[in-house]
Amino acid sequence: MTTDTEPSAIIAPLPVGYKKRFHAMVKPSGAFCNLNCTYCYYLHKQELLHQPHAPSMSDEMLERHIRQYIEAQTSDEVVFSWQGGEPTLLGLDFFRKVVELQTRYKKPFQRIENDLQTNGTLLDMEWVFFLKQHNFLIGLSCDGPKRLHDLNRITRGGMPTHDKVVAAARLLQQQGIPANVLCVVSRDNAKYPLDVYRFLTRELDMRRLQFIPCVEPKNFHHVAPQHWDADRLPVVGTQQAKPCAPNSVVTDWSVDPEDWGSFLCKIWDFWFSRDYGKKYVDLFETVVAQSLGLPAQKCVTAEFCGKGLAMEHNGEVFACDHYVYPEYRIGNIQTTHWREIAYSKTQQQFGFAKRDTLPAYCRNQCPHLNLCWGECPKNRLVRCPQGEAGLNYLCPGLKKFYVHIQRDLPEILRRVKRQKKMLA
Repeated sequence: MTTDTEPSAIIAPLPVGYKKRFHAMVKPSGAFCNLNCTYCYYLHKQELLHQPHAPSMSDEMLERHIRQYIEAQTSDEVVFSWQGGEPTLLGLDFFRKVVELQTRYKKPFQRIENDLQTNGTLLDMEWVFFLKQHNFLIGLSCDGPKRLHDLNRITRGGMPTHDKVVAAARLLQQQGIPANVLCVVSRDNAKYPLDVYRFLTRELDMRRLQFIPCVEPKNFHHVAPQHWDADRLPVVGTQQAKPCAPNSVVTDWSVDPEDWGSFLCKIWDFWFSRDYGKKYVDLFETVVAQSLGLPAQKCVTAEFCGKGLAMEHNGEVFACDHYVYPEYRIGNIQTTHWREIAYSKTQQQFGFAKRDTLPAYCRNQCPHLNLCWGECPKNRLVRCPQGEAGLNYLCPGLKKFYVHIQRDLPEILRRVKRQKKMLA
């Protein structure tokens, strides 16, 4: 048991019936990883945050986090997310402690859920039995077939990882462990959308897919988002707003905006004609929900953000997983309770800034605003045609996608409404 003197017992109680909920990505091994993926946005945090070679969350910090995280939320479900770096490097004993502490501190009405994002290379039968026993949801990273995956997802020694990822997927499936696949879409695999989709859904037999566009400014190692020199940002559509161009604003491995749009369009067509109702693509699910007037299912397409925080191994809390920079440090649970940090004025301002800093080009001219909301603010790397800064780098591709799906959305909405009637 911890013996800290933090004021958890004196935090003002919430009104009866009032629900508060937030989510945090926790990195118990910091940025340390056994892979050296070309496009990784997090490996450099070891240097930026002055982390030791192989950081590890202490038992005291783990207990503090679990207790405070549960205390801070009043929902009947509390979701713990473990990420990295590579969290499995900490070993099974660490996660046995996780489950024990969650059982100790959970409130009578609460259900505890765990998800673990992993590269899969360290999973074996012992891991799989534990994950099944404790109902962990697994996010498995895979970028498609071997020839595409192994271009970027390599070990520190430069060795390919695809075969180990496939073996991990098979182990999870054999034991009936729910697994989602997370696919980073870079400049390389974006050109082969159906090869990627078919492999993930047919060869790996994954039912739930998450596609993440790889977008990193060239100076991402040391310059925090929104701390760029706005006057030097390129205008959307110019060569400087594309990867591999001279003086490009982004890294060579970043996805081309037009390729991102084509990637989504081609997969949408295949999914709608063959996999609708069978396979679940996160971006497609949220665009359908938002078209029905329901809330966005992803923070990147929501009007506001700020409820998805990140915590490092030492208790340092940052505004978002993609904003782990000193400029966006908002507290440490060793000195301030999770509840105070998550609902602080600073974090609320961060969340509202997503909407409030949208350029007029988006607010006044875009017919897709209610589906996009400027996507993730960390990707607002270019200027509008009129010169205003703050436009999303992916804007041309997103527009292409939203225009493309208009022909199919009415039919999908009819199907959804018909299904609701049948279930009523």
